[in-house]
Amino acid sequence: MLKELQKKRSDLKDISEESKEKRNALNTEASALAAKRNDLNKKTKDLINEAQELKVLRDEINEKVSEYKNKRDDTNAKANELFSKADSIRKQSNMGGPSIKALRKDIDRLEFAQQTEVLSTTKERELVGKITQLQKQYQVKKVQLESNSELKDLLDEAQKIRDEASEFHTELAEYARQAQEYHEKMIAAFKEADRTRAESDVAHREFVKAQEAADEQHKAFINAQKEIRDLDKEIFKLKKKDKEGKSRVVKSELQKDAKSIFEKFKGGAKLTTEDLMTLQRSGLV
Repeated sequence: MLKELQKKRSDLKDISEESKEKRNALNTEASALAAKRNDLNKKTKDLINEAQELKVLRDEINEKVSEYKNKRDDTNAKANELFSKADSIRKQSNMGGPSIKALRKDIDRLEFAQQTEVLSTTKERELVGKITQLQKQYQVKKVQLESNSELKDLLDEAQKIRDEASEFHTELAEYARQAQEYHEKMIAAFKEADRTRAESDVAHREFVKAQEAADEQHKAFINAQKEIRDLDKEIFKLKKKDKEGKSRVVKSELQKDAKSIFEKFKGGAKLTTEDLMTLQRSGLV
């Protein structure tokens, strides 16, 4: 019985040590996963903050886009109103047809084509004819314009306002470019935050799994330790009982020897020192 208990205790000791080692390894793994999860959570938070800041900047720039769009549209409306008045004056003065600005633009376009394109003799002759015709129209318009100071002043003012609208449009386009840049960076930050959040969720699930496994190994370790303590009590009892049994056997043998010595003493035999010690241990003297 004692040997069986001692063997069981030895087996439980092995189980206890194995569970302890597994528990410690799993706790180390869980700590590493928790640290990874926390780092990813911090990175996610930083990315979201960055995205929110970019959103604020984008919205501020978009306000500028709206502001300059309104300025451009309002200024263009003023210019269009003046150009409309100029058209009325042209009609009243029998100055219909394309504007001097449009004529100048067409002449420049055709002259550029003549200088840069390879043309056949026929095509080039046709092109030269068109340029000459437009130049004549341009000179007529120029003379008409210069002779009508009211129309000239009106067109100059309209063009000045149109140029101002063009400047507003240039600024609007730049603000729109900046807003788009902030928007794209914001979207990229949010996407990266989603990715790191997903990684964090995976790390957290692995952490929980490792922590639960560590808890199971800890329970196994605690249970094995409890069983070992219970076995130690049983083993102690058995050893004590065995010791007491051996003690009774020794005492019984001692008393038998003492009685035999005492009988010899009563018969007149001389006792040795060892005989006297045996009688003393047995309690007969």
